Formats: sequence, structure tokens, C-alpha cells
Amino acid sequence: MPATTLVQKRILMDAKALDRALDGMTDTLVPLISGGNACLVGIQTGGAYLASRLLVRLSSRGLPTPPLGVLDITLYRDDTFLGLQQPVVRHTDVPFDIGGMDVILVDDVLYTGRTIRAALDALVDFGRPRLIRLAVLVDRGLREYPIQADLVGDRIETVPNETVQVELTEMGCGCDRVVIYERESR
Repeated sequence: MPATTLVQKRILMDAKALDRALDGMTDTLVPLISGGNACLVGIQTGGAYLASRLLVRLSSRGLPTPPLGVLDITLYRDDTFLGLQQPVVRHTDVPFDIGGMDVILVDDVLYTGRTIRAALDALVDFGRPRLIRLAVLVDRGLREYPIQADLVGDRIETVPNETVQVELTEMGCGCDRVVIYERESR
């Protein structure tokens, strides 16, 4: 099997564009959390950091901040045990009952829909929400499951040999940005 490398194709968002996208997502979040029965749940890893950033933005506007949870979906994925390398199980922390709540599920990139399907399965282990809304920084298309985002920072068209990576300082990256990489076989 040939080795695959990622080659940077283009920067989709620099730090300023990423901030603007999060501001727009925050604007859209305000009416969703105004009822006081909402929570944010970020999917590990990028979604968890973005959910925290959205919470800070809500707080800076003087709005009451909803509870924040972090969800690891590794063991709910349908590809975890398909001969891939050993899965890395991360931290899950949903320290409140989501039963009857309006859950805003946050992820960094929406692609095939498989991650979100796994997150939905994981969420119901914590209770039965009243509703679930999906917030993503980037919707790159190419869906395999009938899943759509309710709040989107940016929508782009990609091709299967591309990957979209959200790089945040919280992840140890030098700066915030969203990059499109192209897979090249050697």
C-alpha cells in the first residue's frame, strides 16, 4: 500500500476569519439558548475547544452561560475496529442531566456525518434531550449520512482526496487557522 502524505493546498481561514466565523455562530446561538434550558456539548477534540470558545463569547455578551459538556465518541464510531490503528479514547465529561434539555452539539468539521451519528448514539446514554442542534465551524460537504448542521461557520465544497483540519492554539498549534490539505500517494 503506498504511503500517503498531506500537502497544504490552501488556508481556508486565518485567525481573524476563524474569529469572525465564531462570532457569527454566537449570533445564531443566542436565540437557541435564550430559553435557559440549553447546554453545549463539544465533540473531542476540536469541537470541545470550539464549544468552550462559544461559551466565552456568550459570556462576554453578558448572556447566561449554559452548561458545557465534552463528549468522546471513539467507542461509538462504526470504523473503530475495522483494522485501523488502536483508537485513542479521550475524556468524556457531561456533568449534568441532558434529559429534556436543548443540546447544542459542537464539532469542528462536518464531513460524512459518521462522527455526528456516533455522537448522537453517545448522547442518548446521558438522557433524552428535548432536541439536539448541530453547530460546526466548517461544513465540507460529501455527506454519507443524512445529517445537516443548524449553525455553520463556513460551507465549502471539497473532494474526497482533501482533508480539512481546524488547527487551534489549544491543540498546540502555533496559531488558529483552518487548512485544506490534499492527500498525495507516494
